[in-house]
Amino acid sequence: MKSWLAIAALCMPMAASAVETVRLENGLIALEVTPELGGRGLAFSLKGRPNLLKTGEPLATRPKPEVSATADDIGYLGHDVWVGPQSQWWVHQDANPSRREARANWPPDPFLAFADTRIVERTPTRLVLEGVDSPVSGVRLRKTFQLSVDRPDTVEVRATARNIRNTDIAWDLWFNTRTPSYTRVYVPVTGDQDVRVQASTEQTIGPLLPRVERGLFSLDRSALEEGMSARRGKVLIQPSAGWMAGFASGQLFLIRFRHHPLSKIHPEQGQVELYLDEPADASAGLLEMEVHAPYRTLKPGEEMEAVEWWTAMPYDGAYTREAQVAFLCGEAAERMELENLCGDQKKEAP
Repeated sequence: MKSWLAIAALCMPMAASAVETVRLENGLIALEVTPELGGRGLAFSLKGRPNLLKTGEPLATRPKPEVSATADDIGYLGHDVWVGPQSQWWVHQDANPSRREARANWPPDPFLAFADTRIVERTPTRLVLEGVDSPVSGVRLRKTFQLSVDRPDTVEVRATARNIRNTDIAWDLWFNTRTPSYTRVYVPVTGDQDVRVQASTEQTIGPLLPRVERGLFSLDRSALEEGMSARRGKVLIQPSAGWMAGFASGQLFLIRFRHHPLSKIHPEQGQVELYLDEPADASAGLLEMEVHAPYRTLKPGEEMEAVEWWTAMPYDGAYTREAQVAFLCGEAAERMELENLCGDQKKEAP
């Protein structure tokens, strides 16, 4: 297996950006956010180590996108907030009747993804951004990025959605954090029954290789078979605890969130979702670490919120499942003071 040093050599720096950026940092970690493009996270890492997020070339070449109900998606990537379920994105709106009639499930709401946000509060440790009223989703988003007051290795990422219509609406809040495809992710699960795989139907796309072992889900990465151009697909997961962990570029990227029962999550989604698009050149690939909050009906003027806590730790161990799981169960669990940070590894170990 490749060591993290070999993988880090593949890690591209954050794309040159023509958008305004705000940096929150302390002596250990740094977070970069733009108030443009819907208030998007662009970088997060331990200081002096590579960006754990993946951003796209359009940040430099197309920094001022069209904000309208006819706009298409642009691959700025980074950390974004959507609403779910995806099947309903264009159903409950009159701004683009053709997309409504087609029940389009792409692109995401351009008003949430592309519009400039207003800086409501800005301090060395906290940034609050107010979005615009969306005629597509019927919500206004407020995003808060804050260095943790409890842990110097952690930031809090919070989103609040307000119903701006005079009728009820129903959505969930959907956090989408894009990372390089070589990021190795672990999610705690009870068993195989908690995992749903949505495979690509293209003949030249290799299948995902899901693995559930002793309470942890991961994706195995073997070499592509001859004739295959990439490995691509999506996994919907009901986690057994409120976290997932990614290893990349000499760091552990731990995302924690409020854990909810399956009954609270829209049936078309998973509380955790992983989307992988990995070509033979892994440095060009993408892995999305996604979290859905509960699906709720909001009355006019009512709000709902979701929150994630991002932690970065140095990881200088081997780039293998065994070594990474041992780190989760050992040093990371001890530092986080979390007993459930390795699935059922301790319970089932002989």
